[in-house]
Amino acid sequence: MSSAAATETVTTYLRPIDSEGLSKFAEKGRNNPEARGTNKVRTVMEGQFRSLSYTGDHEAVVVDEPLHLFGQNTAPAPGEIVLSALGGCLAVGITAVATARNVKLSKLELFLEGDIGNPAAWGAGGADKAAPDMGFQQIRVSISVDGDATREELDAIVAHANFYSPVANTMRNPVDFKIGLAD
Repeated sequence: MSSAAATETVTTYLRPIDSEGLSKFAEKGRNNPEARGTNKVRTVMEGQFRSLSYTGDHEAVVVDEPLHLFGQNTAPAPGEIVLSALGGCLAVGITAVATARNVKLSKLELFLEGDIGNPAAWGAGGADKAAPDMGFQQIRVSISVDGDATREELDAIVAHANFYSPVANTMRNPVDFKIGLAD
């Protein structure tokens, strides 16, 4: 066996996205920076605390509460779904930025934790809390990423994706929020 064969490393990269399509999408955004789309979800309560959320032509996203919160524990809790959305958005962003920078990723895993409590019992007679004191009080994201780039380049990709993440920015910044009964 030659010394070159002994030190050869085989790397499998994640399935790539369409780099040309990404470039065209970015150009479209540069040409119309005020463009917005609308995400739509229909959530139907099934019973107890189990709900089904429908998006497009996809299977329902099931949401439930754990047993200690009077759910059936058949699916992730709402807060876990929020963290899933954040993880998915960051993963998409990291993949897009890596693609734009011609970096091939071989591994991308995100580990998310959020500190949340519900002493107000959803407003059903629990502790009297102010809005800022409810919901996630801290979210931590740890990212394990490998690719054909240095650690510094990967760190810059992650930081850039975080800065431009629509879901992360929704969580970081106040958003106009309206709720009311349907017509």
